[in-house]
Amino acid sequence: MILLDTHVVVWLARDPRKISRDAERAIKQASKNAEGIAISCITLFELAHLIARGRIRTILSLDAYLHDIESRFVVLPLTSTIAARSAQLPVTYPNDPMDRIIGATAIAEGLPLLTADADIQQSKAVKTIW
Repeated sequence: MILLDTHVVVWLARDPRKISRDAERAIKQASKNAEGIAISCITLFELAHLIARGRIRTILSLDAYLHDIESRFVVLPLTSTIAARSAQLPVTYPNDPMDRIIGATAIAEGLPLLTADADIQQSKAVKTIW
């Protein structure tokens, strides 16, 4: 199983050419092997706010869009372990709470994180694929 950062979910739907070859390969392998592709529940939150602010446009209602995303991925919940890990990430990890929860989810679940975020990659706090 792999975990997708929020921007990867958006790019998969809107502009798959932005996905790196390594990330595309990891997505195909996880799909083929039925391992699954996961997102954090926080990704649904971020997507809802992007749509509400008009940064993502969709012909679907907000509820329908989120249900569609939820049906395509394994949605991992926020747990006490993930909350604790998010607070324990090093100072080199981005300070954005959503990024910290997503990164902590990857660590707690033992999953690689597919992200183009250079700050997350450079922090070395979580295994990334890009």
